[in-house]
Amino acid sequence: MVRELRIGDRRVGGEAPCFVIAEAGANHNRDLSMARELIDVAVDAGADAVKFQTYSAETLYSKKTPRFSYLEGVSAKDTWDLIKEIELPREWQGELSAYAAKRGIFFLSTPFDHRAVEELAALSVPAYKIASFEIVDLALISHAAAKGRPMIISTGLASYEDIADAVETCASTGNRDIVLLQCASLYPAPAARMNLRAMAFAVPTGLSDHSLGIHMAAAAVALGAKVVEKHFTLDRSLPGPDHPFAVEPGELKEMVRHIREVEAALGDGLKLGPAPEEQEMHQKARRSLVASRAIPRGAVIDRSMIAIKRPGYGIRPKLIDLLVGRVAKVDIEEDTVLTWDLV
Repeated sequence: MVRELRIGDRRVGGEAPCFVIAEAGANHNRDLSMARELIDVAVDAGADAVKFQTYSAETLYSKKTPRFSYLEGVSAKDTWDLIKEIELPREWQGELSAYAAKRGIFFLSTPFDHRAVEELAALSVPAYKIASFEIVDLALISHAAAKGRPMIISTGLASYEDIADAVETCASTGNRDIVLLQCASLYPAPAARMNLRAMAFAVPTGLSDHSLGIHMAAAAVALGAKVVEKHFTLDRSLPGPDHPFAVEPGELKEMVRHIREVEAALGDGLKLGPAPEEQEMHQKARRSLVASRAIPRGAVIDRSMIAIKRPGYGIRPKLIDLLVGRVAKVDIEEDTVLTWDLV
């Protein structure tokens, strides 16, 4: 069995429920009240954590970075200018963390630089999330892992070598509490590129989901995902690069409901007969042996006198040969459910 770890007071991995991260990302649009509302939405949806992103354009992108094709029609700005425009003001982090704690949800934020690692450590975040594109920044991973908190690492674009390097970097700091998230680094990610079968490592695994809709998350949980991260927004029509592929509040809530229902549906894998709730169906809807015609008292029962019909509280069909040749103790009406006390 894949080992468990803890994020705050929550078990993650093993037989624990899926840990759901509502990814606010940059969808606060640099509006503090909107950021607080995103936290409220995550709480209402039943997510375990709400996550933002902590970066600065100066340390994230070269000003010579080309524009991304998926942002055509979303923004006319160059990449560096766009990132600068949607940065989370770092002075908000303490307030958002405190508000999340007040609302009873974990506050997370993805660090994209070493300063962010320290800022989040000061806020006692219960885990660090490393974005897919940063999986090759082993110095950043080492800095975060050394804080001794669980490391959630997205693996979009990664090869096995990249993943091994990241895991070994964490382990070299003494930190072996690692979650690996399958991710397709496309916005939105088409179903054919989700590759849910890639959630197969000897650590808890999950999905960072950029697909449209909510069904991929539930499918991932059915396949064993222990962590699911999903971008959400207050309104997909809002301006900004991450709103168009994010889910809206009602969808986020529905996604969490689907995840919990899938978990309940997985069951224990045993087949031990009817559950207590199924007893009525077991008695009334299964088949058993029934008199196909009237059988007078003293008659020797032959096969032509017996039908196999519902309900199911009579003699089991597989015992028909044990019934044939017995003598009726009483007059038996047609369609009577046959029981051993009648013969």
